[in-house]
Amino acid sequence: MSGLNIVFAASEAAPLAKTGGLADVAGALPAALARLGHAVTVIMPFYRQPVAASQVPVRPLGQSISIWMDGAERIAPLHEATVGPVRFILVEQDDFYDRDGLYGPPGGAWEDNLPRFLFFNRVALEAARSMKRPVDILHCHDWQTGLMPLLLATQYRHHPELAATRSVFTIHNLAYQGVFPAGWIGRLGLPEAGFHFRGYEFYGQINCMKAGIAACDALTTVSQTYAREILTPEYGCGLEGFLADHADKLTGIVNGLDESWNPAADAAIPARYAPGRMAGKARCKAALQSELDLARAEDVPLLVMVSRLAEQKGVDLLLDRAPAWLERGWQLAVLGSGEPAWEAMLARLAEARSRQMHFFRGFNEPLARRFYAGGDIFLMPSRFEPCGLSQLMAMRYGTPPVVRETGGLADTVVSHARSRTSSTGFSFSEPTPEAFDAAVSEAVAVWKRPATWRRIRARAMRRDSSWDASARRYAELYEGLVARA
Repeated sequence: MSGLNIVFAASEAAPLAKTGGLADVAGALPAALARLGHAVTVIMPFYRQPVAASQVPVRPLGQSISIWMDGAERIAPLHEATVGPVRFILVEQDDFYDRDGLYGPPGGAWEDNLPRFLFFNRVALEAARSMKRPVDILHCHDWQTGLMPLLLATQYRHHPELAATRSVFTIHNLAYQGVFPAGWIGRLGLPEAGFHFRGYEFYGQINCMKAGIAACDALTTVSQTYAREILTPEYGCGLEGFLADHADKLTGIVNGLDESWNPAADAAIPARYAPGRMAGKARCKAALQSELDLARAEDVPLLVMVSRLAEQKGVDLLLDRAPAWLERGWQLAVLGSGEPAWEAMLARLAEARSRQMHFFRGFNEPLARRFYAGGDIFLMPSRFEPCGLSQLMAMRYGTPPVVRETGGLADTVVSHARSRTSSTGFSFSEPTPEAFDAAVSEAVAVWKRPATWRRIRARAMRRDSSWDASARRYAELYEGLVARA
């Protein structure tokens, strides 16, 4: 079977608007599916500021959708953009989406996030109804679209254009579930019959993630290990029992990278290189040391980290060990933002050791690419990581990562301690500073053995992290759902 009509509904998608890995998936996976011969449309809110910054041309579609919600009529003009083989439909509602922050101000969340995204869900379903060809697959992502499978199965199933549509719901990060007061049910016209413990009720409140899990035809998450982990109390975020009831439709499919992550063609890095042609890698390190005002030294390991500064990412483990690493003469560069206290600690440490350490507060993608290219060892000590993309980027740029054995990190990085002949990086199991330090020390010790390091680096760069293999798995899942319809 080929040529399915697939609609992605996502709260963000690269390159139009991005805060994290969800946008990368919602931007790159549709393109990979289109290369397999499927028609793919991505529907997302029209965030004017990031869309304008993306410089992707947007044009009015000449179509508006009217939705009654919370006692008032709202009219949403639709807009259209094209990125490669993928069509994007953008839902305009400026008082909802033209704000500083997709989900809230820095460090917070907008109080009206439920009506914001429920409105988007309803408009997206109406837009899907209006397509020239019936939709075969509606693929929804994270809590912001969790109510769509529920609405499809209840309030929209009678529409002939959506009668045969099958829904897929992907959990990108179970820690964020979209929990809101139950008082919104009547105000927003949610299906009251689904508000129970087997549906979208969660301790007397609305849980959008639960709604998607319960109502979807197929449930996926972004790595095989994370699919197993979320069935346990440690990672289930209070939904492990509920997820176990739906385990028969749960699949883990690891994420991939788009084609722009390629050190042989990346215009953001000072020198290009590839397996077998690695001279540019050394030039990238020297250039990064100069850019960050670090001491120019080939024989000193440069450890790099690109991350949100959140507890999930194990930043506290880094802060615990960084002073000792600097005492050993190593160099450290960190790019990221998040917890203000951790930002301040990193800044103080970098100021005190300015020739050994640099901290860039915020996010800058060209600079991040230079971190991946110029670093020797990449650090990713996450407490949990559904999939992770940074370790894939680091490997593709020949910077073997040190990761914690969790989620997608365990699925994508072959640890040197486990296999000397197929390793692509280093890992540790317990989320403690001591375990992290031991793994980083092992990586540095191996880095000092050039022949061994070259082999690890070459295997990391040659790892197939493209979206093509993952897209084929998604296509097989979609085709199975359609065949059973």
